[in-house]
Amino acid sequence: MPTAKHDADEPASKHRGEPAPPGGAGSAGARSAGPPQRPASSQAEKKATTATPGYQSHGGRSRRGLLLVAILLASAAGLFAWYRFEKQEADQTQLVLQGNIDVRQVNLAFKVEGRIASLAVDEGDAVTAGQVVATLDKKYFEDDLRLAHARRDNAKATLARLEHGSRPEEIASARAQVAEQRAALTRAQQDFERAERLVGQGAVSRESFDQSRSALDEAQARLKYSEESERMAVIGPRQEDIDAARAQLAAEEAAVVQSERRLADSELIAPSAGVILTRAREKGAIVAPGETVYALTLASPVWVRTYVNEPDLGRIHPGMHGTVRTDSAPDKTYEGRIGFISPTAEFTPKTVETRELRTNLVYRLRVLVDDPDQGLRQGMPVTVTLDLNSRD
Repeated sequence: MPTAKHDADEPASKHRGEPAPPGGAGSAGARSAGPPQRPASSQAEKKATTATPGYQSHGGRSRRGLLLVAILLASAAGLFAWYRFEKQEADQTQLVLQGNIDVRQVNLAFKVEGRIASLAVDEGDAVTAGQVVATLDKKYFEDDLRLAHARRDNAKATLARLEHGSRPEEIASARAQVAEQRAALTRAQQDFERAERLVGQGAVSRESFDQSRSALDEAQARLKYSEESERMAVIGPRQEDIDAARAQLAAEEAAVVQSERRLADSELIAPSAGVILTRAREKGAIVAPGETVYALTLASPVWVRTYVNEPDLGRIHPGMHGTVRTDSAPDKTYEGRIGFISPTAEFTPKTVETRELRTNLVYRLRVLVDDPDQGLRQGMPVTVTLDLNSRD
């Protein structure tokens, strides 16, 4: 380079007028007066000596890193094997399913028509089984019941009269009528005989004779009628009449029962314990039979709807025990048992996640759970763990 060349030529220009040092050879001696040069072999050894320790340190760190990675991989493989083993053991004794609390609701309505007289509960109120939650105006039902009682009593009296038969006074009256008709017949017979003698003598007209004969025939007929009436009074009512009266009494008694039932149905009773979800009518409203007044959600037992894959169907049975957990309280468990297994298969619902493909066929299960603390709400997602060792 020009700068280097200028620096190299500078000493020679300075000492141009000076004599050369003894024993020198001009510029060659000047060049030899500089610092001594190291041999190439010494420089190579120095480089080797300087590079070797660094290389050894880098290789040691690499070997330690590889050893650490190998240890981590071996630990992960061991943990994975242990997890698979434990999971297989758990799968042999337990079956985990996902489901939801079934929505169980009852629409409460009167079975008879009428005007609402009172409403005892409101939305959100808890009710017990057999509690009266509403009533209708009972006046009309009480009037119908009194009328039914009167008709029943009339039919009962009629049946009793027929079963007891004729009274002695009625029989005596029938016999007196027979005696009267016999006397009338005797008098008619005498009048006819007299008219018959006189008509031959011409003392009585033919017309009078015919009247006497007609009076005799009429007296005979009246006597026969009186005798039959006496016989019927002695025998009493026919069995057919008694049976008809007994049937009429049964019909009237049934009408009384219906009136009593309608009166009882004027009270709306909760069929089971639960919570009032909706109040659809107000006091004073006229309702028809079956018209919803309240909507009641049932509190117990709680039903869990879940699904099981077809390969696991043979591992479960009705009555098998299990536990139910919720996401809101995962540490709290509820005891349950299988109450129903669907006999038909269906496709997996979209709201249920299973381990198999969603297109696989599954079977619906119903798990019955006792919920004394009211911690399970309808529609809540839950996890069901079935104990496959249960044989109850």
